[in-house]
Amino acid sequence: MNEVIKNIIERRSIRKYKETPVEENLIDQILIAGSYAPSGMNKQSPIILAITNKETRDKLSKINAKIMNRDIDPFYGAPAVLVVLADKNCPTHVYDGSLVMENMMLAAHSLGLGSCWIHRAKETFETEEGKELLKSLGITGDYEGIANCIIGYKAEEKEASPRKENQIYKIK
Repeated sequence: MNEVIKNIIERRSIRKYKETPVEENLIDQILIAGSYAPSGMNKQSPIILAITNKETRDKLSKINAKIMNRDIDPFYGAPAVLVVLADKNCPTHVYDGSLVMENMMLAAHSLGLGSCWIHRAKETFETEEGKELLKSLGITGDYEGIANCIIGYKAEEKEASPRKENQIYKIK
């Protein structure tokens, strides 16, 4: 089977991670894969924040958890969070950012890492804390949070869920 298709079929959302930091060269490869995602009219509206600093990662986790009204780590212990934001002025920004997320999750899997799409990035960066965090990181512009891609070394393996019936229709 083709390696790309095999990675697509085998990738899973991982929700349990080892504390081991992810090597910078692996993160860089994932970021490059994300930056090559297709985008509407090639506007390349998304930006990616690669957060490996524990203090910043934990601050982001707390804001995300607060939105859910829960006292948990919504990043499941993953040591790295790749935040995708996209320029609100681009009409395809949500789709563009979603494609970045998929590229990064597939790249992480191909490198032997786990990943998971974590929601509430939009809500996170609409809060005053989220806006302050972006400002403190030097991020300016009219961005909307699309998603958080957590990555790390897997502390669990997962099997694929059965595929739903009637997902594919062939019109000949």
